[in-house]
Amino acid sequence: MNNEHVSGLQVVALNERARLLRFLAARGAGNDAEDLFQELWQRVARTPAQPVSDPMSYLFRTAENLIRDVRRSQISRERRQLEWHDTGETAEDHPLGERVLIARERLEMVSRTLEQLGPRVVAVFRLYRLDGMTQAAIAREYGISLSSVEKDLQKAYRALAQLKAKFDAE
Repeated sequence: MNNEHVSGLQVVALNERARLLRFLAARGAGNDAEDLFQELWQRVARTPAQPVSDPMSYLFRTAENLIRDVRRSQISRERRQLEWHDTGETAEDHPLGERVLIARERLEMVSRTLEQLGPRVVAVFRLYRLDGMTQAAIAREYGISLSSVEKDLQKAYRALAQLKAKFDAE
């Protein structure tokens, strides 16, 4: 690395520091303009020795590239944080002890409500809603009409809707 060249650009950067700081601030650096100027200084120091015909143009172009790099970095960081947040665990993933007890209690109430409707209604509901079996396949398996399967499902849905209304009122 040619120390004269690096020193020459650094001297120009120092002499035009106020102008470069205004340039950085105007491009969105705000309070970070001073930090970005220091980064600009470091980039200039790492520049391979070669003649620069217009040092100010070179410094402004370098500053503009620096701003662009910072923006890209911020966007990437925000995207990573957003993706991490979306995959992160929430309070609902690990409910508190009270929530667990309430959920278990409600699940028990749902089971009792369905059982009161009869074993066939429970079986039809579970096959359809939990196992994903089609209504036609359930009708064939139980030897009943499709209309009977629909009526059993309606009974289960009505009972669960009433139970949900009770939960919501609590």
